Amino acid sequence: MFIGFDYGTSNCAVAEMIGDTPQLIAIENANFYMPSALAAPSRESVSEHLFRHWNIRPNNQAGKQLLRRAVAANREEGIELLPADIVFGQQALTRYLEDPQDIYYVKSPKSFLGAMGLRETQISFFEDLVCAMMANIKQQVEANKQQTVEDVVIGRPINFHGRGGDKSNQQAEGILLNAAKRAGFRHIEFQFEPVAAGLEYEATLTEDKTVLIVDIGGGTTDCSVIQMGPSWRGQFERNDSLLAHTGQRIGGNDLDIHLTFKQLMHPFGLGSKVTSGIEMPLTQFWNPIAINDIQSQKEFYSRQNFAALKSLHRDAQEPEKLARLLKVYQDTLGYSLVRSAEKAKIALSEQFEHRIKLNLSSEIIEVNIQRDQMIAAIESTKEKMAKLVSEAVVQSGTQPDVIFMTGGSASSPVLRHTVEQELPGIPLVGGNYFGSVTTGLARWAKICFA
Repeated sequence: MFIGFDYGTSNCAVAEMIGDTPQLIAIENANFYMPSALAAPSRESVSEHLFRHWNIRPNNQAGKQLLRRAVAANREEGIELLPADIVFGQQALTRYLEDPQDIYYVKSPKSFLGAMGLRETQISFFEDLVCAMMANIKQQVEANKQQTVEDVVIGRPINFHGRGGDKSNQQAEGILLNAAKRAGFRHIEFQFEPVAAGLEYEATLTEDKTVLIVDIGGGTTDCSVIQMGPSWRGQFERNDSLLAHTGQRIGGNDLDIHLTFKQLMHPFGLGSKVTSGIEMPLTQFWNPIAINDIQSQKEFYSRQNFAALKSLHRDAQEPEKLARLLKVYQDTLGYSLVRSAEKAKIALSEQFEHRIKLNLSSEIIEVNIQRDQMIAAIESTKEKMAKLVSEAVVQSGTQPDVIFMTGGSASSPVLRHTVEQELPGIPLVGGNYFGSVTTGLARWAKICFA
């Protein structure tokens, strides 16, 4: 059996081909989309769990070293891993929200795969994270379909998160490839996510067109200008049809993070001052919510920073606000804050004002956000997305006949209006915002493996 696998920043999804029609497969209860999240008793539990309960072994010396350290750390903490101790998707988020202080929770590990300067054991750990998530989904699919899945096409962005250019892309794809092999897939191909989304749109065309695909995912925005239609459909070799690609590590998560920073961090001390009159350092309010930046997260949740936060609390003109920031540190609440902003962003697509309730266990903070404030908060990210659109058209040397928007954030009226302003007069269409990439990957899998 072959599948298309969208290992997304926000969600994972898989699809199969039934004849000439792609169909999504339920992978979390009856749901087609599983949040890209994992929860465990400790960070070290992931590597040991793969070995102990999945019989998935490390494939290099760095991985073996990581496993030895993980087992030793868990024994020292008295952690005896049970099969149900590692959970995924919505279940992972639920477990984190119930006990944020004592749970290791990670969301969107895809955002970290291209980070430069990682040690070999860090790369092995990310590989373990991805492998655990892939193995879980593979098992769900096989249980659902009562078939073994060995052939897979995995989607990838044009550029992963990371400042290393081609090196970041090679590192990230290498982690995905090794994780997929260890999870049990035998034949693995990759396809660009916007190209996959375009294949799904191409199936509806009755004549050839030049299509600009704008794929706004959780972690990246990718644009591709592609010649599509009956003349190209079903062909394996399509290099001549690909006229331009642009992509950058900005996506729905960045919109949520900027909205969190601009509208939710003031009750935690953003803009307040120490007794000498100097404003609080901005990094203390950015780093806890920069959930797609491993270095920012590491710096905020370090022991050294805890001492710095206590010092700021002692010197603060408004110490009650810094006490809340200490609560963010102690209870690892960064993900929760960003999730609240994400809900507000979605609500403000349809209404002009939304009230957020932030539960800090000791108190509930209520914040009202208006649509205009949301638009202002995401302005810089929105401009970067618009630039990718215009650059793709310039690179292609031609005007597209139609714009096809997909990705979880593409349903936003604000972003759709931005693209329309960038290319006025060109028809803009959308499909299944969350599923087009996945079903397109299944179409490509049929070309590769059928």
